[in-house]
Amino acid sequence: MTSSIPGVQECDATGDNSPDSYRHPSAGFIIIPLHHLNRKLNLQQMGCGSCGIKPNGCKSNGGCNTGSCNRLNAHDWLYNLPIADIDSSCKVIEISFNNGSRKDFFRNVTLQHFEKGDLVSVEGVSGFDVGEVSLTGEIVRLQMKKRNVKEDNPEMKKILRRASDRDIEIWKQNKAREPQAIIRSRAMARQLKLEMKISEVEMQADGRKATFFYIADGRVDFRELIKVYAGEFKLKVEMRQIGARQESAKVGGIGSCGRELCCATWLTDFKSVNTAAARYQNLSINQTKLSGQCGRLKCCLNYELDIYLDALQYFPDNCDVLQIAKGQANLIKKDIFKNLMWYMLPDSSKQYPLTIERVKKIKSLNEQGVLPEQLEAVELTSSKPKEVEHEFVDVVGQISLRSLEKADKKRKQQTQQEQQRPQQKQPGNQKGPQKKGQQPQQRPPQKRK
Repeated sequence: MTSSIPGVQECDATGDNSPDSYRHPSAGFIIIPLHHLNRKLNLQQMGCGSCGIKPNGCKSNGGCNTGSCNRLNAHDWLYNLPIADIDSSCKVIEISFNNGSRKDFFRNVTLQHFEKGDLVSVEGVSGFDVGEVSLTGEIVRLQMKKRNVKEDNPEMKKILRRASDRDIEIWKQNKAREPQAIIRSRAMARQLKLEMKISEVEMQADGRKATFFYIADGRVDFRELIKVYAGEFKLKVEMRQIGARQESAKVGGIGSCGRELCCATWLTDFKSVNTAAARYQNLSINQTKLSGQCGRLKCCLNYELDIYLDALQYFPDNCDVLQIAKGQANLIKKDIFKNLMWYMLPDSSKQYPLTIERVKKIKSLNEQGVLPEQLEAVELTSSKPKEVEHEFVDVVGQISLRSLEKADKKRKQQTQQEQQRPQQKQPGNQKGPQKKGQQPQQRPPQKRK
């Protein structure tokens, strides 16, 4: 196939004839036109390179290989690697349900190739379910290893087919029933006087099963509740208890930092958080500021805890109290950034910063029975420039108001001239003053000649 460039054959990178690139016959290199390269870059920014459409989610960025803003998504960094052996490639695909709030692994027994973002029909409970492909390829094996799932598990469910229009229509119809099901299920739980809260209802695509997620402080006997739900919704009922943090992950929201909640975007492993983590980081024990949207302590208190614990290893132990000639100095806080320890004397409210070396020296002197005269606090100098306070200046008599007086006097003169100016009377338009309630006189009609 000839091209507009003399002596250059038009072909693609794989050797097939296509208008995407040009191969020079003698040099052997490939020339890609700039307009084709810009088109591919625009497709990658707006959507994916294969379909050119925007992905699901916020529909403003991302692509099919990133999953856009789908919750709890893992980036497929092995997406562009070539497959060496097709037979040994991973046949398991990760499928996400309910906008990424639940994910599971399914075996691909079909001969079809699925991309990220495709809707597929999978095996469900006495029927089928519809989910979105979230991960494919070798990255799935890493995710299975992380979750302790074996690839050769015989009980792993299978992918049935690519979701048809009929499957998607039934799936959307049953998804539309979920908000009303939440309202009805909460009312039934209150009627039975059960101390539980229905957080979310997830319907299967074919409408044969529903999972009710609830929150409860203790054990709840919901055997009678399941019978009521099954009779009301005409489907199989599954009850699953979750915690307050799992509920916040499902609901989502914005944290005090201004970003989306960690549990709703990337955090899956919830570790226990206690107030000791706040004490190590010199945070005030304020339950309002330390609590998250779930009502528990914020998970981000553990993010920097290891750094603080490593830095506190260089601080001396058993130095909460120091004895000096003035009295007993008590430890207030430790500053790991400046390597200082702050003490306060009982007879004053002033805090004295001491270096680690000075604290060790005072402690060794106390063990020998010697009381130093002073703490020898460090003088802290701020790097910020000091603001100069302006002194009071008497400006009486320095500002003249003559310009304002002249303008006011000129305005008064103009007003007086307008009042004294005689009104110009035009002939034929002179009319006398009319009394109140008196109508103007009308001229008699003239007779025509």
